[in-house]
Amino acid sequence: MSARRLRVALLLATAVPLVAVTAAAALRAGHLKFYADRHRIEFTARSRSGCPRCHGEGGWWVGGAFPEMEACGCWADRRELRIRLLPIPAWNEPPF
Repeated sequence: MSARRLRVALLLATAVPLVAVTAAAALRAGHLKFYADRHRIEFTARSRSGCPRCHGEGGWWVGGAFPEMEACGCWADRRELRIRLLPIPAWNEPPF
């Protein structure tokens, strides 16, 4: 192996873990959740643990006989990003 290839291999060996750690820290700091599979990559918002309105629960229950959860603005008003990778295969037969 030439010296140049060795340098590139060492650079990649140290850069990839550094990028992964940096990306994980950025996701935690931005209160984002990351999901990936072969069909999509998703970045969605998480509730903030230090939120003074919901105290990290993501919302609160409102209503009388049929209570519903009202979402807190610390995560519900934030956008989500979905990147579609591979199409989901079509069903060949009905699901029932």
